[in-house]
Amino acid sequence: MVLEDVHDRPLLDLLISVTDRCNMRCRYCMPREHFDENHEFLPKEDILRFEEIVRVVEALIPHGLRKVRLTGGEPLLRRDLHELIRQLRASSADLDIAITTNGLLLKRQLTKLHEAGLSRVTISLDSLKKEVYQRMGDTDAEPSIVLEAIDEVQARGIPLKINTVVKKNVNDDQIIDMIETFGPRQIPVRFIEYMDVGTTNNWNLDHVVSGKVMRSRIEKELGALQSDQAIHKSDVAKVYTTADGWKIGFIESITNPFCGDCSRARLSANGNIYTCLFANHGHDVRGILRMGGTSDDIKTALQSIWKRRKDRYSEERSSLPTKSKVEMSYIGG
Repeated sequence: MVLEDVHDRPLLDLLISVTDRCNMRCRYCMPREHFDENHEFLPKEDILRFEEIVRVVEALIPHGLRKVRLTGGEPLLRRDLHELIRQLRASSADLDIAITTNGLLLKRQLTKLHEAGLSRVTISLDSLKKEVYQRMGDTDAEPSIVLEAIDEVQARGIPLKINTVVKKNVNDDQIIDMIETFGPRQIPVRFIEYMDVGTTNNWNLDHVVSGKVMRSRIEKELGALQSDQAIHKSDVAKVYTTADGWKIGFIESITNPFCGDCSRARLSANGNIYTCLFANHGHDVRGILRMGGTSDDIKTALQSIWKRRKDRYSEERSSLPTKSKVEMSYIGG
């Protein structure tokens, strides 16, 4: 039986944060002034063990779960992440197992991840220019490290996408460069409107470049874009194709919300289920896992959480009172 919420949306995708730590301090996610050396990250004992994560996934597979995405923080900071992938793959040969990473640690771990059963990779890369990349990520790392990882992923034939968060007057002049670099390699680039996730990233609507504006700029440079038919109703990105066959996606949660088809839940590193990226509270599952809860107990709890879900934040943000929202580094993107 497929789980459906109050608005008849099925639970098909689970984003799993395996750590709240990251090796970058992107201004839109973990600004350094809030996530500095004095910030208290989750203690090790609070973080879900791999076996506990797998139990949650196994409880959802019979109810239609088709995909898990490992996130963070930076998921590759979690030791032996390939072992989690191996356990997830053992639970289902058909499960789509993806990872979203900044790519800085990917090259050295890719062999083990792939052999363990990783299905696909999404790499976050906001610019190819060193100075812009370092400004967006507040990092000393260089994009060349990420490009080497991209080469390795593509050489192995692993499906790959690039995610680029676009912020006005910071990297919005890099859009064409990203497309012309990855388009000929048949690597889709997805441009993400700068989002009001959490409360620490100093979000302002004036910082947003809309998908419509981005498409207009792209068409002036590269010609008309052809809108693609969505593969799945719940796909977050609206995908277009250039005359050369290059795929470009736009994730427009600010100007063109897609709440009506949202099929995603999020599992935080310390075992809370969040039913919306913009939620201000989660539902504890770790307690059930660590107090001897059976598989049926886990299923019952997850069913109860999802069936009561009615989140539509992106569609309702203008009419909702201001609330403190959970940080993206805590529950993944």
